[in-house]
Amino acid sequence: MTNLEAFKEACEVIAGGVNSPVRAFASVQSNPPFIAKGKGAFITDIENKTYIDYVQSWGPLLFGHCDKDIQRACKEALKNGSSFGAPTLLETKLAKLVLENFPHLDKIRFVSSGTEATMSAIRLARAFTKKDKILKFEGCYHGHSDSLLVSAGSGAATFNTPSSLGVLNDFAKHTLVATYNDIESVKALFEQHKDIACVIIEPIAGNMGLVPAKQEFLEELAKLCKENETLLIFDEVMSGFRASFLGSFEINKIKADIVTFGKVIGGGLPAAAFAARAEIMDLLSPLGGVYQAGTLSGNPLAMAAGIASLTKAKNDKELFKRLEKLAKKLSKGMKKLAKEKGIALKTCYVGSMFGYFFTDKKVENYQDALKSDLKLFAKFHAKMLENGIYLAPSQFETSFICAKMDEKIIASTLEAVYKSFKNL
Repeated sequence: MTNLEAFKEACEVIAGGVNSPVRAFASVQSNPPFIAKGKGAFITDIENKTYIDYVQSWGPLLFGHCDKDIQRACKEALKNGSSFGAPTLLETKLAKLVLENFPHLDKIRFVSSGTEATMSAIRLARAFTKKDKILKFEGCYHGHSDSLLVSAGSGAATFNTPSSLGVLNDFAKHTLVATYNDIESVKALFEQHKDIACVIIEPIAGNMGLVPAKQEFLEELAKLCKENETLLIFDEVMSGFRASFLGSFEINKIKADIVTFGKVIGGGLPAAAFAARAEIMDLLSPLGGVYQAGTLSGNPLAMAAGIASLTKAKNDKELFKRLEKLAKKLSKGMKKLAKEKGIALKTCYVGSMFGYFFTDKKVENYQDALKSDLKLFAKFHAKMLENGIYLAPSQFETSFICAKMDEKIIASTLEAVYKSFKNL
């Protein structure tokens, strides 16, 4: 069966042929390869074509596909059962691993997805502050719960309309949208609205392409939140244990009131979490009146994979230095090749994360990202796929380096970049 045949068959029984929209490759005017297996830095599709994989399951696979230690941990856990709906020691062990280096986080609760984590964090913030509105930033994605599927619309100083059918205006009207890296847009909203329960932000945005927040901007944002008795939520579902071992906290040292985690903490299995100081977390049922539950939350297989993943990362003190070195080499190499071919390209890397935009302008927020050449991106993506490189099929996604990559793989990738630029 070819990839195209597999996609047509999937479309007959699965909505859109995929179980998450970006997988359909629609933004790159193509059809997705169906993956049969992965090993280390590589994936192989059902047509038996192998690619260097820079998606890495959208971030969770810090140690690449089929890591032996993570596989072993999952197999051992599975011997005892796949799910109990009851507490296990694995949950406590992973909780300690996540929390031990964050002085501002006392307690955690595990869920199964990033969407659950951010949705629950916002509910908790509203309960703690006894306020209604939330403030997010254009281009930051925090999952698909109703309150968060809102775009900037006509401007940051107005209420916003839903960016998805099925989301009621009554939900959207409580969500305010500011401009990323623009503190004045945030100040304007705080001046107009005195009932903002929380500000939620990706401190290292990965859902408009890779766009890190500026240090001064984050510091001012934290100050504004404190002055207005508003909780600051850092969404580190993607950047946590990816941008560095401690995510953005190791870089910016800002103690957000609530932090959400995901991806790496599950080691490739469905796991996410939200954490905060005790007085906030103790509002959760069964201690307090904020209800949150999940049948598969703290699933023993996901906990075992997460423990193996974080333990490996913790024990390898040079891991993130090596990964950032590779990300830097790839980013600078791409920029140099683009310049040689007269192609406008901006690149960025933070730890094991990297991104690129086909533009000659700085990209500091979502509107900047939208000005990049999306048609050129689609052509480049197709050429790279032909040349054996599997990149995120959207200009507005981040790519990832895994521990199984080395300078030889980066060199092979840059050779593919050269061929692709040459044929554009």
